[in-house]
Amino acid sequence: MRNYSPNSPEAMARLLAMFMITDGNMDPRELELLEKLHVYHLINLPRKQFAQVLRDYCDDLSDEAEEDGSIHLLDRERVDSLLAEVSDHRKRILTCVLAMDIAKSDGTISDSEMALLSHMMKSWNISLDDLEREFAR
Repeated sequence: MRNYSPNSPEAMARLLAMFMITDGNMDPRELELLEKLHVYHLINLPRKQFAQVLRDYCDDLSDEAEEDGSIHLLDRERVDSLLAEVSDHRKRILTCVLAMDIAKSDGTISDSEMALLSHMMKSWNISLDDLEREFAR
């Protein structure tokens, strides 16, 4: 896995990319949502660079494939390592909200997306009340 600076836009983008593919299917509605919510602006990363982070994440996952070609999209060690790259509380809140929006953008939240979101929030000690409090302003 590539290393990004802590709390960088790339670190946040990689977490969002992880949500986009964690169910094994990147839905076009997820890409549309990025535009609709102005995600590139919110995380301070141009669209082209976000796309590069997404491609790099997929390449890194491919490099980790088993000999039989299987890829473990929710490898706990990798997920925890990527979550650790974002330590700023406000950036964590923003990432959680955007990840939740991405997960539900295709009309359903898959079991893998729900598991990842729950793990992220638990790891970061963020509750749904925290998210509501921050974004109800």
